[in-house]
Amino acid sequence: MAYIIAVNSSIIADTGGTCVCSSTTDPECLTDAAYSSCQLGIKRDLVTSTAAVAGLGSIVFGLLVNLPVALAPGMGLNAYFTYQVVGFHGTGPIPYRLALTAVFVEGFVFVFLSLIGMRQWLVKLIPASIKVASGVGIGLFLTTIGLSGSAGIGVITAGGPSQPVTLGGCPAQYINSQTGSCEGHVLTNPQMWIGITCGGFLTAYLMAYRVKVAIVIGITVVSIISWPRTTSFTYFPYDADGQSRFDFFKNVVAFHPIHSLLAANDWNLGAAGSHFALALFTFLYVDIIDCTATLYSMARFAGAVDPETGDFPRSTIAYCTDAMVISIGSLFGLSPVTAFVESGSGIAEGGKTGLTAITTGICFLISLFFAPIFASIPPWATGCTLILVGCMMMRQVTAINWRYIGDAVPAFVTLAFMPLSYSVAYGLIAGLMTYTALNGLIGLTKLITFGRIVPPDADLAEYWTYKPHGGRLPWFMRATRNGGRFWEHEPPDEKVDDNPEPGIDGGVHNRTDSMNGLKMESGTKLESVQIGMRDM
Repeated sequence: MAYIIAVNSSIIADTGGTCVCSSTTDPECLTDAAYSSCQLGIKRDLVTSTAAVAGLGSIVFGLLVNLPVALAPGMGLNAYFTYQVVGFHGTGPIPYRLALTAVFVEGFVFVFLSLIGMRQWLVKLIPASIKVASGVGIGLFLTTIGLSGSAGIGVITAGGPSQPVTLGGCPAQYINSQTGSCEGHVLTNPQMWIGITCGGFLTAYLMAYRVKVAIVIGITVVSIISWPRTTSFTYFPYDADGQSRFDFFKNVVAFHPIHSLLAANDWNLGAAGSHFALALFTFLYVDIIDCTATLYSMARFAGAVDPETGDFPRSTIAYCTDAMVISIGSLFGLSPVTAFVESGSGIAEGGKTGLTAITTGICFLISLFFAPIFASIPPWATGCTLILVGCMMMRQVTAINWRYIGDAVPAFVTLAFMPLSYSVAYGLIAGLMTYTALNGLIGLTKLITFGRIVPPDADLAEYWTYKPHGGRLPWFMRATRNGGRFWEHEPPDEKVDDNPEPGIDGGVHNRTDSMNGLKMESGTKLESVQIGMRDM
Protein backbone atom coordinates (compact mmCIF):
# COMPACT_ATOMS: atom_id res chain seq x y z
CA MET A 1 0.00 0.00 0.00
CA ALA A 2 2.99 2.33 0.28
CA TYR A 3 2.59 3.45 -3.32
CA ILE A 4 -0.70 5.21 -2.47
CA ILE A 5 1.27 8.05 -0.83
CA ALA A 6 2.90 9.03 -4.10
CA VAL A 7 0.06 8.07 -6.45
CA ASN A 8 -2.75 9.71 -4.48
CA SER A 9 -0.85 12.96 -4.00
CA SER A 10 -0.05 13.06 -7.71
CA ILE A 11 -3.67 12.47 -8.77
CA ILE A 12 -5.40 14.87 -6.37
CA ALA A 13 -2.79 17.56 -7.04
CA ASP A 14 -4.18 17.64 -10.58
CA THR A 15 -7.26 19.39 -9.16
CA GLY A 16 -5.06 22.36 -8.34
CA GLY A 17 -6.32 22.19 -4.75
CA THR A 18 -6.74 25.65 -3.27
CA CYS A 19 -4.69 27.28 -6.04
CA VAL A 20 -6.50 29.90 -8.11
CA CYS A 21 -6.19 30.04 -11.90
CA SER A 22 -6.77 33.66 -12.94
CA SER A 23 -5.59 33.44 -16.56
CA THR A 24 -8.14 34.42 -19.22
CA THR A 25 -6.21 32.95 -22.13
CA ASP A 26 -5.16 29.68 -20.49
CA PRO A 27 -8.16 28.28 -18.53
CA GLU A 28 -6.13 25.34 -17.23
CA CYS A 29 -3.08 27.47 -16.34
CA LEU A 30 -0.76 24.99 -18.03
CA THR A 31 1.85 27.68 -18.65
CA ASP A 32 1.29 29.76 -15.50
CA ALA A 33 4.47 29.59 -13.40
CA ALA A 34 2.80 30.90 -10.24
CA TYR A 35 0.03 28.32 -10.51
CA SER A 36 2.55 25.53 -11.07
CA SER A 37 4.47 26.62 -7.97
CA CYS A 38 1.28 26.64 -5.91
CA GLN A 39 0.31 23.22 -7.24
CA LEU A 40 3.71 21.86 -6.21
CA GLY A 41 3.03 22.97 -2.65
CA ILE A 42 -0.37 21.27 -2.79
CA LYS A 43 1.25 17.99 -3.79
CA ARG A 44 3.61 18.19 -0.82
CA ASP A 45 0.68 18.85 1.50
CA LEU A 46 -1.11 15.84 0.03
CA VAL A 47 1.85 13.58 0.76
CA THR A 48 1.51 14.43 4.45
CA SER A 49 -2.29 14.22 4.36
CA THR A 50 -2.36 10.83 2.67
CA ALA A 51 0.15 9.26 5.06
CA ALA A 52 -1.49 10.76 8.16
CA VAL A 53 -5.07 9.77 7.32
CA ALA A 54 -4.09 6.29 6.09
CA GLY A 55 -2.08 5.72 9.27
CA LEU A 56 -4.75 7.02 11.62
CA GLY A 57 -7.60 5.27 9.82
CA SER A 58 -5.85 1.90 9.66
CA ILE A 59 -4.89 1.95 13.36
CA VAL A 60 -8.38 2.93 14.51
CA PHE A 61 -10.01 0.34 12.24
CA GLY A 62 -7.70 -2.39 13.50
CA LEU A 63 -8.37 -1.50 17.13
CA LEU A 64 -12.16 -1.19 16.89
CA VAL A 65 -13.05 -3.80 14.27
CA ASN A 66 -10.20 -6.32 14.65
CA LEU A 67 -10.08 -7.12 10.95
CA PRO A 68 -6.89 -7.18 8.78
CA VAL A 69 -8.18 -4.33 6.60
CA ALA A 70 -6.30 -1.06 6.10
CA LEU A 71 -7.92 2.24 5.13
CA ALA A 72 -6.56 4.80 2.66
CA PRO A 73 -7.86 7.17 -0.04
CA GLY A 74 -9.49 4.87 -2.57
CA MET A 75 -7.94 4.37 -5.99
CA GLY A 76 -10.65 5.12 -8.51
CA LEU A 77 -12.46 7.34 -6.03
CA ASN A 78 -9.53 9.78 -6.08
CA ALA A 79 -9.55 9.76 -9.88
CA TYR A 80 -13.31 10.34 -9.92
CA PHE A 81 -12.91 13.18 -7.41
CA THR A 82 -10.15 14.78 -9.47
CA TYR A 83 -11.11 14.37 -13.09
CA GLN A 84 -14.91 14.10 -12.97
CA VAL A 85 -16.02 16.28 -10.05
CA VAL A 86 -13.40 19.00 -9.52
CA GLY A 87 -11.78 18.64 -12.93
CA PHE A 88 -8.18 19.02 -14.09
CA HIS A 89 -6.88 22.25 -12.54
CA GLY A 90 -10.37 23.01 -11.25
CA THR A 91 -12.14 23.05 -14.61
CA GLY A 92 -14.91 20.68 -13.48
CA PRO A 93 -18.42 21.54 -12.27
CA ILE A 94 -17.60 21.57 -8.52
CA PRO A 95 -14.90 23.72 -6.84
CA TYR A 96 -12.29 21.85 -4.81
CA ARG A 97 -13.25 23.39 -1.45
CA LEU A 98 -16.93 22.64 -1.98
CA ALA A 99 -16.16 19.06 -3.03
CA LEU A 100 -14.29 18.57 0.27
CA THR A 101 -17.35 19.77 2.19
CA ALA A 102 -19.51 17.33 0.25
CA VAL A 103 -17.13 14.51 1.21
CA PHE A 104 -17.27 15.63 4.86
CA VAL A 105 -21.08 15.59 4.96
CA GLU A 106 -21.13 12.31 3.04
CA GLY A 107 -19.17 10.64 5.83
CA PHE A 108 -21.84 11.55 8.39
CA VAL A 109 -24.59 10.40 6.03
CA PHE A 110 -22.78 7.08 5.82
CA VAL A 111 -22.65 6.88 9.63
CA PHE A 112 -26.41 7.32 9.73
CA LEU A 113 -26.96 4.72 7.01
CA SER A 114 -24.66 2.31 8.87
CA LEU A 115 -26.47 2.74 12.18
CA ILE A 116 -29.86 1.95 10.65
CA GLY A 117 -28.42 -0.98 8.69
CA MET A 118 -28.99 0.59 5.27
CA ARG A 119 -25.42 0.27 4.00
CA GLN A 120 -25.26 -3.41 4.88
CA TRP A 121 -28.57 -4.02 3.13
CA LEU A 122 -27.98 -1.95 0.00
CA VAL A 123 -24.79 -3.80 -0.93
CA LYS A 124 -26.82 -7.01 -1.21
CA LEU A 125 -29.22 -5.44 -3.72
CA ILE A 126 -26.60 -4.84 -6.42
CA PRO A 127 -26.60 -7.71 -8.96
CA ALA A 128 -23.56 -9.93 -8.49
CA SER A 129 -22.08 -9.51 -11.96
CA ILE A 130 -22.36 -5.71 -11.77
CA LYS A 131 -20.52 -5.77 -8.43
CA VAL A 132 -17.68 -7.68 -10.04
CA ALA A 133 -17.77 -5.58 -13.22
CA SER A 134 -17.49 -2.40 -11.14
CA GLY A 135 -14.14 -3.55 -9.77
CA VAL A 136 -12.97 -4.48 -13.26
CA GLY A 137 -14.16 -1.16 -14.67
CA ILE A 138 -12.31 0.78 -11.97
CA GLY A 139 -9.20 -1.20 -12.91
CA LEU A 140 -9.58 -0.17 -16.55
CA PHE A 141 -10.17 3.41 -15.41
CA LEU A 142 -6.93 3.37 -13.41
CA THR A 143 -5.15 1.90 -16.44
CA THR A 144 -6.36 4.79 -18.58
CA ILE A 145 -5.01 7.26 -16.01
CA GLY A 146 -1.70 5.41 -15.86
CA LEU A 147 -1.35 5.61 -19.63
CA SER A 148 -2.13 9.34 -19.75
CA GLY A 149 0.32 12.13 -19.15
CA SER A 150 -1.09 14.00 -16.15
CA ALA A 151 -0.54 11.18 -13.64
CA GLY A 152 1.08 8.48 -15.74
CA ILE A 153 3.62 7.65 -18.42
CA GLY A 154 1.96 9.73 -21.14
CA VAL A 155 1.74 7.05 -23.81
CA ILE A 156 -1.77 8.17 -24.84
CA THR A 157 -3.22 11.61 -25.35
CA ALA A 158 -6.29 13.33 -26.76
CA GLY A 159 -6.57 12.97 -30.51
CA GLY A 160 -9.41 15.31 -31.42
CA PRO A 161 -13.06 14.82 -32.44
CA SER A 162 -12.42 12.13 -35.05
CA GLN A 163 -9.98 10.18 -32.87
CA PRO A 164 -10.67 10.71 -29.15
CA VAL A 165 -7.48 8.90 -28.09
CA THR A 166 -4.17 8.62 -29.91
CA LEU A 167 -0.53 7.84 -29.22
CA GLY A 168 1.45 10.38 -27.24
CA GLY A 169 4.80 10.07 -25.55
CA CYS A 170 6.39 13.15 -27.10
CA PRO A 171 8.71 15.55 -25.23
CA ALA A 172 7.03 18.51 -23.52
CA GLN A 173 8.05 21.02 -26.20
CA TYR A 174 6.04 19.13 -28.84
CA ILE A 175 2.76 19.06 -26.89
CA ASN A 176 0.01 21.34 -28.19
CA SER A 177 -0.95 23.59 -25.26
CA GLN A 178 -4.56 23.82 -26.46
CA THR A 179 -5.43 20.19 -27.25
CA GLY A 180 -2.75 18.33 -25.28
CA SER A 181 -1.92 16.20 -28.33
CA CYS A 182 1.54 15.64 -29.78
CA GLU A 183 2.58 17.70 -32.80
CA GLY A 184 5.44 15.35 -33.58
CA HIS A 185 8.10 13.04 -32.11
CA VAL A 186 5.53 10.52 -30.89
CA LEU A 187 6.86 7.87 -28.46
CA THR A 188 10.25 9.56 -28.16
CA ASN A 189 9.96 10.92 -24.63
CA PRO A 190 12.74 9.29 -22.55
CA GLN A 191 10.66 9.77 -19.37
CA MET A 192 7.97 7.52 -20.85
CA TRP A 193 10.47 4.78 -21.73
CA ILE A 194 12.09 4.92 -18.29
CA GLY A 195 8.64 4.46 -16.78
CA ILE A 196 7.79 1.55 -19.09
CA THR A 197 11.03 -0.38 -18.73
CA CYS A 198 11.94 0.18 -15.09
CA GLY A 199 8.49 0.95 -13.71
CA GLY A 200 6.51 -1.51 -15.80
CA PHE A 201 8.60 -4.45 -16.99
CA LEU A 202 10.80 -4.59 -13.88
CA THR A 203 7.82 -4.47 -11.53
CA ALA A 204 5.93 -7.15 -13.51
CA TYR A 205 9.06 -9.33 -13.56
CA LEU A 206 9.37 -9.11 -9.77
CA MET A 207 5.66 -9.79 -9.36
CA ALA A 208 6.10 -12.99 -11.38
CA TYR A 209 8.35 -14.22 -8.57
CA ARG A 210 5.90 -13.07 -5.89
CA VAL A 211 8.24 -10.36 -4.57
CA LYS A 212 6.03 -8.65 -1.97
CA VAL A 213 7.45 -5.14 -2.49
CA ALA A 214 7.63 -5.32 -6.28
CA ILE A 215 5.57 -2.15 -6.81
CA VAL A 216 7.65 -0.20 -4.29
CA ILE A 217 10.88 -1.39 -5.95
CA GLY A 218 9.64 -0.29 -9.39
CA ILE A 219 8.67 3.18 -8.18
CA THR A 220 11.95 3.52 -6.28
CA VAL A 221 14.14 2.53 -9.23
CA VAL A 222 12.42 4.94 -11.65
CA SER A 223 12.55 7.76 -9.09
CA ILE A 224 16.26 7.31 -8.36
CA ILE A 225 17.08 7.23 -12.07
CA SER A 226 15.04 10.40 -12.59
CA TRP A 227 16.65 12.44 -9.82
CA PRO A 228 20.07 13.30 -11.35
CA ARG A 229 19.74 16.76 -12.91
CA THR A 230 22.00 16.24 -15.90
CA THR A 231 19.83 13.65 -17.70
CA SER A 232 17.20 14.29 -20.38
CA PHE A 233 14.54 12.64 -18.21
CA THR A 234 15.29 14.35 -14.89
CA TYR A 235 12.53 15.39 -12.53
CA PHE A 236 14.62 18.39 -11.49
CA PRO A 237 15.35 20.34 -14.70
CA TYR A 238 17.18 23.66 -14.53
CA ASP A 239 14.11 25.87 -14.48
CA ALA A 240 12.01 27.51 -11.76
CA ASP A 241 9.82 24.48 -11.06
CA GLY A 242 12.72 22.04 -11.20
CA GLN A 243 14.80 24.15 -8.83
CA SER A 244 11.91 24.43 -6.36
CA ARG A 245 11.41 20.67 -6.38
CA PHE A 246 15.14 20.06 -5.97
CA ASP A 247 15.43 22.47 -3.01
CA PHE A 248 12.68 20.61 -1.18
CA PHE A 249 14.12 17.22 -2.14
CA LYS A 250 17.48 18.09 -0.56
CA ASN A 251 15.88 18.07 2.90
CA VAL A 252 15.53 14.26 2.57
CA VAL A 253 14.26 13.64 6.11
CA ALA A 254 11.83 16.29 7.21
CA PHE A 255 8.26 16.59 8.35
CA HIS A 256 6.30 18.75 5.93
CA PRO A 257 3.42 20.51 7.72
CA ILE A 258 0.17 21.01 5.85
CA HIS A 259 0.02 24.64 4.76
CA SER A 260 -2.93 24.99 2.39
CA LEU A 261 -5.26 22.00 2.74
CA LEU A 262 -6.04 21.66 6.42
CA ALA A 263 -9.77 22.39 6.93
CA ALA A 264 -9.95 24.00 3.49
CA ASN A 265 -13.64 23.10 3.17
CA ASP A 266 -16.08 25.71 1.92
CA TRP A 267 -18.78 25.97 4.60
CA ASN A 268 -20.82 28.67 2.86
CA LEU A 269 -23.44 26.20 1.76
CA GLY A 270 -26.11 28.83 1.29
CA ALA A 271 -24.14 30.49 -1.47
CA ALA A 272 -23.23 27.14 -3.00
CA GLY A 273 -26.85 26.03 -3.27
CA SER A 274 -27.42 23.47 -6.00
CA HIS A 275 -23.68 22.98 -6.54
CA PHE A 276 -23.31 21.51 -3.05
CA ALA A 277 -26.32 19.25 -3.51
CA LEU A 278 -24.89 18.04 -6.81
CA ALA A 279 -21.49 17.33 -5.23
CA LEU A 280 -23.03 15.52 -2.25
CA PHE A 281 -25.31 13.25 -4.25
CA THR A 282 -22.57 12.64 -6.79
CA PHE A 283 -20.31 11.20 -4.09
CA LEU A 284 -23.15 9.38 -2.35
CA TYR A 285 -24.28 7.30 -5.30
CA VAL A 286 -20.69 6.39 -6.16
CA ASP A 287 -19.36 5.74 -2.67
CA ILE A 288 -22.42 3.89 -1.40
CA ILE A 289 -21.43 1.11 -3.76
CA ASP A 290 -17.67 1.50 -3.97
CA CYS A 291 -16.79 1.95 -0.29
CA THR A 292 -19.42 -0.46 1.03
CA ALA A 293 -18.73 -3.20 -1.50
CA THR A 294 -14.94 -2.96 -1.07
CA LEU A 295 -15.15 -3.26 2.72
CA TYR A 296 -17.60 -6.15 2.47
CA SER A 297 -15.40 -7.93 -0.10
CA MET A 298 -12.32 -7.66 2.12
CA ALA A 299 -14.24 -9.00 5.12
CA ARG A 300 -15.49 -11.90 3.02
CA PHE A 301 -11.99 -12.68 1.75
CA ALA A 302 -10.73 -12.67 5.34
CA GLY A 303 -13.32 -15.36 6.11
CA ALA A 304 -15.24 -13.11 8.51
CA VAL A 305 -18.59 -13.20 6.67
CA ASP A 306 -21.20 -15.56 8.10
CA PRO A 307 -22.55 -17.67 5.20
CA GLU A 308 -25.98 -17.86 6.87
CA THR A 309 -26.55 -14.15 7.54
CA GLY A 310 -24.27 -12.63 4.92
CA ASP A 311 -22.86 -10.30 7.59
CA PHE A 312 -19.59 -10.14 9.54
CA PRO A 313 -18.86 -9.41 13.22
CA ARG A 314 -18.86 -5.75 14.26
CA SER A 315 -20.06 -4.76 10.78
CA THR A 316 -21.87 -1.69 12.09
CA ILE A 317 -18.71 -0.49 13.86
CA ALA A 318 -16.70 -1.23 10.72
CA TYR A 319 -19.00 0.76 8.45
CA CYS A 320 -19.20 3.63 10.97
CA THR A 321 -15.42 3.76 11.36
CA ASP A 322 -14.97 3.76 7.59
CA ALA A 323 -17.52 6.59 7.33
CA MET A 324 -15.92 8.73 10.04
CA VAL A 325 -12.49 8.43 8.42
CA ILE A 326 -14.08 9.69 5.19
CA SER A 327 -15.10 12.89 7.00
CA ILE A 328 -11.73 13.22 8.73
CA GLY A 329 -9.94 12.76 5.41
CA SER A 330 -11.88 15.64 3.86
CA LEU A 331 -10.49 17.95 6.56
CA PHE A 332 -7.03 16.98 5.30
CA GLY A 333 -7.94 17.80 1.70
CA LEU A 334 -8.49 14.20 0.57
CA SER A 335 -11.02 12.35 -1.55
CA PRO A 336 -13.12 9.59 0.12
CA VAL A 337 -11.20 7.03 2.19
CA THR A 338 -12.15 3.38 1.95
CA ALA A 339 -10.97 -0.13 2.71
CA PHE A 340 -7.98 -0.71 0.46
CA VAL A 341 -8.22 -3.65 -1.89
CA GLU A 342 -4.49 -4.29 -1.40
CA SER A 343 -5.43 -5.47 2.08
CA GLY A 344 -6.14 -8.73 0.29
CA SER A 345 -2.42 -9.36 -0.11
CA GLY A 346 -1.93 -9.13 3.64
CA ILE A 347 -4.89 -11.43 4.21
CA ALA A 348 -3.49 -13.92 1.70
CA GLU A 349 -0.19 -13.89 3.61
CA GLY A 350 -1.94 -14.93 6.81
CA GLY A 351 -3.30 -11.72 8.34
CA LYS A 352 -6.40 -12.55 10.36
CA THR A 353 -6.74 -9.83 13.01
CA GLY A 354 -6.61 -6.08 13.43
CA LEU A 355 -2.90 -6.30 14.27
CA THR A 356 -2.22 -6.41 10.53
CA ALA A 357 -4.07 -3.11 10.02
CA ILE A 358 -2.40 -1.51 13.05
CA THR A 359 1.08 -2.45 11.77
CA THR A 360 0.25 -0.97 8.37
CA GLY A 361 -0.96 2.23 10.02
CA ILE A 362 2.24 2.62 12.04
CA CYS A 363 4.30 2.29 8.86
CA PHE A 364 2.23 5.06 7.27
CA LEU A 365 2.87 7.36 10.23
CA ILE A 366 6.61 6.72 10.02
CA SER A 367 6.55 7.80 6.37
CA LEU A 368 5.38 11.28 7.48
CA PHE A 369 9.01 12.15 8.19
CA PHE A 370 10.11 11.37 4.63
CA ALA A 371 7.84 13.85 2.82
CA PRO A 372 10.66 15.28 0.62
CA ILE A 373 11.28 11.81 -0.81
CA PHE A 374 7.65 10.97 -1.50
CA ALA A 375 6.97 14.43 -2.96
CA SER A 376 9.83 13.95 -5.43
CA ILE A 377 8.44 10.83 -7.09
CA PRO A 378 7.69 11.72 -10.75
CA PRO A 379 4.38 10.75 -12.40
CA TRP A 380 6.09 8.39 -14.87
CA ALA A 381 7.32 6.39 -11.86
CA THR A 382 3.75 5.69 -10.72
CA GLY A 383 2.05 5.41 -14.12
CA CYS A 384 2.85 1.75 -14.64
CA THR A 385 1.83 1.10 -11.04
CA LEU A 386 -1.69 2.22 -11.93
CA ILE A 387 -1.62 -0.04 -14.98
CA LEU A 388 -0.52 -3.04 -12.91
CA VAL A 389 -3.14 -2.33 -10.26
CA GLY A 390 -5.67 -2.27 -13.10
CA CYS A 391 -4.33 -5.62 -14.25
CA MET A 392 -4.79 -7.12 -10.79
CA MET A 393 -8.33 -5.78 -10.57
CA MET A 394 -9.03 -7.21 -14.04
CA ARG A 395 -8.48 -10.77 -12.79
CA GLN A 396 -11.94 -10.97 -11.27
CA VAL A 397 -13.56 -10.57 -14.72
CA THR A 398 -13.82 -14.37 -14.85
CA ALA A 399 -16.28 -14.22 -11.93
CA ILE A 400 -18.84 -12.43 -14.14
CA ASN A 401 -21.64 -14.68 -15.33
CA TRP A 402 -20.85 -14.55 -19.07
CA ARG A 403 -23.10 -17.53 -19.81
CA TYR A 404 -26.36 -15.60 -19.54
CA ILE A 405 -26.96 -12.49 -21.65
CA GLY A 406 -29.04 -10.82 -18.94
CA ASP A 407 -26.01 -10.76 -16.66
CA ALA A 408 -23.22 -10.46 -19.24
CA VAL A 409 -24.43 -7.38 -21.15
CA PRO A 410 -25.01 -5.14 -18.08
CA ALA A 411 -21.66 -6.23 -16.67
CA PHE A 412 -19.87 -5.45 -19.93
CA VAL A 413 -21.57 -2.05 -20.21
CA THR A 414 -20.44 -1.26 -16.67
CA LEU A 415 -16.78 -2.19 -17.13
CA ALA A 416 -16.52 -0.62 -20.60
CA PHE A 417 -18.32 2.61 -19.79
CA MET A 418 -16.15 3.53 -16.80
CA PRO A 419 -12.86 4.15 -18.65
CA LEU A 420 -14.51 5.40 -21.86
CA SER A 421 -16.71 7.95 -20.06
CA TYR A 422 -13.87 8.70 -17.61
CA SER A 423 -16.36 8.25 -14.80
CA VAL A 424 -17.01 5.49 -12.27
CA ALA A 425 -20.47 6.87 -11.52
CA TYR A 426 -21.65 6.93 -15.13
CA GLY A 427 -20.42 3.37 -15.60
CA LEU A 428 -22.42 2.16 -12.60
CA ILE A 429 -25.52 4.01 -13.75
CA ALA A 430 -25.20 2.64 -17.29
CA GLY A 431 -24.81 -0.91 -15.99
CA LEU A 432 -27.74 -0.72 -13.59
CA MET A 433 -30.00 0.86 -16.24
CA THR A 434 -29.05 -1.84 -18.74
CA TYR A 435 -29.70 -4.58 -16.17
CA THR A 436 -33.09 -3.13 -15.28
CA ALA A 437 -34.21 -2.62 -18.87
CA LEU A 438 -33.01 -5.96 -20.24
CA ASN A 439 -34.12 -8.20 -17.40
CA GLY A 440 -37.29 -6.19 -16.96
CA LEU A 441 -38.27 -6.93 -20.55
CA ILE A 442 -37.43 -10.61 -20.12
CA GLY A 443 -39.49 -10.78 -16.95
CA LEU A 444 -42.38 -8.91 -18.57
CA THR A 445 -42.36 -11.32 -21.51
CA LYS A 446 -42.53 -14.26 -19.14
CA LEU A 447 -45.38 -12.64 -17.23
CA ILE A 448 -47.45 -11.83 -20.33
CA THR A 449 -47.00 -15.31 -21.81
CA PHE A 450 -47.63 -17.02 -18.44
CA GLY A 451 -44.13 -18.48 -18.45
CA ARG A 452 -44.32 -19.98 -21.94
CA ILE A 453 -41.63 -17.76 -23.49
CA VAL A 454 -38.36 -17.65 -21.59
CA PRO A 455 -34.74 -17.51 -22.78
CA PRO A 456 -33.39 -21.03 -23.44
CA ASP A 457 -30.46 -20.43 -21.07
CA ALA A 458 -32.47 -18.71 -18.35
CA ASP A 459 -31.45 -21.39 -15.86
CA LEU A 460 -27.93 -19.96 -16.03
CA ALA A 461 -29.07 -16.55 -14.76
CA GLU A 462 -27.80 -15.37 -11.39
CA TYR A 463 -30.51 -15.30 -8.77
CA TRP A 464 -31.53 -11.81 -7.70
CA THR A 465 -34.29 -10.53 -5.45
CA TYR A 466 -35.23 -7.16 -4.03
CA LYS A 467 -35.68 -8.94 -0.67
CA PRO A 468 -32.20 -10.39 -0.01
CA HIS A 469 -32.27 -13.10 2.62
CA GLY A 470 -29.94 -13.12 5.58
CA GLY A 471 -28.46 -10.47 7.79
CA ARG A 472 -30.43 -7.64 9.39
CA LEU A 473 -32.78 -5.44 7.40
CA PRO A 474 -32.88 -1.69 8.14
CA TRP A 475 -35.01 -0.98 11.23
CA PHE A 476 -37.80 0.82 9.37
CA MET A 477 -38.18 -2.14 6.98
CA ARG A 478 -38.35 -4.54 9.94
CA ALA A 479 -41.00 -2.31 11.51
CA THR A 480 -43.05 -2.38 8.31
CA ARG A 481 -42.86 -6.15 7.95
CA ASN A 482 -43.33 -6.97 11.64
CA GLY A 483 -46.24 -4.67 12.48
CA GLY A 484 -44.08 -2.05 14.19
CA ARG A 485 -41.83 -4.54 16.00
CA PHE A 486 -38.52 -3.35 14.53
CA TRP A 487 -36.52 -5.46 17.01
CA GLU A 488 -37.73 -8.68 15.37
CA HIS A 489 -35.85 -9.90 12.30
CA GLU A 490 -38.66 -12.00 10.77
CA PRO A 491 -42.45 -11.47 10.67
CA PRO A 492 -44.27 -13.63 13.26
CA ASP A 493 -46.05 -15.69 10.60
CA GLU A 494 -43.09 -16.04 8.26
CA LYS A 495 -40.61 -18.87 8.46
CA VAL A 496 -37.32 -18.77 6.67
CA ASP A 497 -37.36 -21.26 3.84
CA ASP A 498 -33.93 -22.70 3.32
CA ASN A 499 -35.06 -24.71 0.30
CA PRO A 500 -33.96 -23.64 -3.14
CA GLU A 501 -36.16 -21.16 -5.02
CA PRO A 502 -37.19 -21.30 -8.67
CA GLY A 503 -35.41 -19.03 -11.10
CA ILE A 504 -36.82 -17.15 -14.04
CA ASP A 505 -37.72 -20.35 -15.90
CA GLY A 506 -38.27 -22.63 -12.93
CA GLY A 507 -34.57 -23.46 -12.58
CA VAL A 508 -33.24 -23.90 -9.07
CA HIS A 509 -31.13 -21.21 -7.42
CA ASN A 510 -29.81 -21.34 -3.88
CA ARG A 511 -30.84 -18.43 -1.63
CA THR A 512 -27.77 -18.53 0.59
CA ASP A 513 -25.50 -18.31 -2.43
CA SER A 514 -27.40 -15.33 -3.80
CA MET A 515 -27.13 -13.29 -0.63
CA ASN A 516 -23.37 -13.30 -0.99
CA GLY A 517 -23.76 -11.86 -4.44
CA LEU A 518 -22.53 -14.92 -6.32
CA LYS A 519 -24.22 -17.94 -7.80
CA MET A 520 -21.88 -20.60 -6.51
CA GLU A 521 -21.84 -23.64 -8.74
CA SER A 522 -19.45 -26.08 -7.07
CA GLY A 523 -17.76 -23.02 -5.57
CA THR A 524 -16.01 -22.16 -8.84
CA LYS A 525 -16.80 -18.47 -8.84
CA LEU A 526 -15.82 -17.81 -5.25
CA GLU A 527 -12.65 -19.83 -5.69
CA SER A 528 -11.67 -17.79 -8.75
CA VAL A 529 -12.04 -14.56 -6.78
CA GLN A 530 -10.01 -15.92 -3.86
CA ILE A 531 -7.25 -17.24 -6.12
CA GLY A 532 -7.01 -13.87 -7.84
CA MET A 533 -6.74 -12.05 -4.52
CA ARG A 534 -4.06 -14.41 -3.23
CA ASP A 535 -1.98 -13.73 -6.31
CA MET A 536 -2.02 -9.96 -5.74
